[in-house]
Amino acid sequence: MHEYTSMARVWGLTCPGFPEEVSRARRWTRDILRESPWAEDAELIVSELSANAILHTASGQDSGSFHLALAVSAQAIALSVTDDGGAGTAPKIERQDQGAEHGRGLGMVSVIAHRVVIHESDSGHTVTAELYTGLPAGGHPC
Repeated sequence: MHEYTSMARVWGLTCPGFPEEVSRARRWTRDILRESPWAEDAELIVSELSANAILHTASGQDSGSFHLALAVSAQAIALSVTDDGGAGTAPKIERQDQGAEHGRGLGMVSVIAHRVVIHESDSGHTVTAELYTGLPAGGHPC
């Protein structure tokens, strides 16, 4: 194999910031990962990250959008959602008590994924969840 050749496959999708686009993002993820034992976990992660982009950033406002990237290799699946920014704060993982009505989404994603990385730029935020394919599906190993 040539040193500049990658065995990873990468897909991208840009969606308008409408609530119905969350189901499109889920379906797109499920279609790409249909043979993977990680498909359900990935679908749930993409659903949560897409909904957060629409609800909490400029992605859900006039002519807003969000972008999904999905990278698959023999070692990992990386799911990224990039929003249009405009939120007063960056996304953060919080552990909420049982009575909380909001703020559980990224916490849930962090339990399902093996690693979550949040990157902030001038144009928005990218949240990437990584699933390591060498470990059992369904979250962190015990």
